[in-house]
Amino acid sequence: MFFEAKEYLTAARILGGLVAEVPEQVGPRLLLARAYYHSARLRKAEAELRAVLERDPVEQYARFMLGRTLQRQGRGDEAAPHLRMAAAMSGEFPDAG
Repeated sequence: MFFEAKEYLTAARILGGLVAEVPEQVGPRLLLARAYYHSARLRKAEAELRAVLERDPVEQYARFMLGRTLQRQGRGDEAAPHLRMAAAMSGEFPDAG
């Protein structure tokens, strides 16, 4: 509901409380990272995405989002491996020639 209304700060506040209650759950943490990303709180988004990937290293969407978050921070060299890995996980392989 908050995402549809583009009220990302409100979503982050609510999701932050939920993540504090159930820190082991990946879903709420991914939503919190998205709220941070869309509200340009990129360092917080990065921290949440890294926490997700600590718990689930093959979470493709978190890997992709981490790459995009790093790109938005001007850290393209750090972003590239995450974006390549996300693409490979989703079955997107560059043409071989």
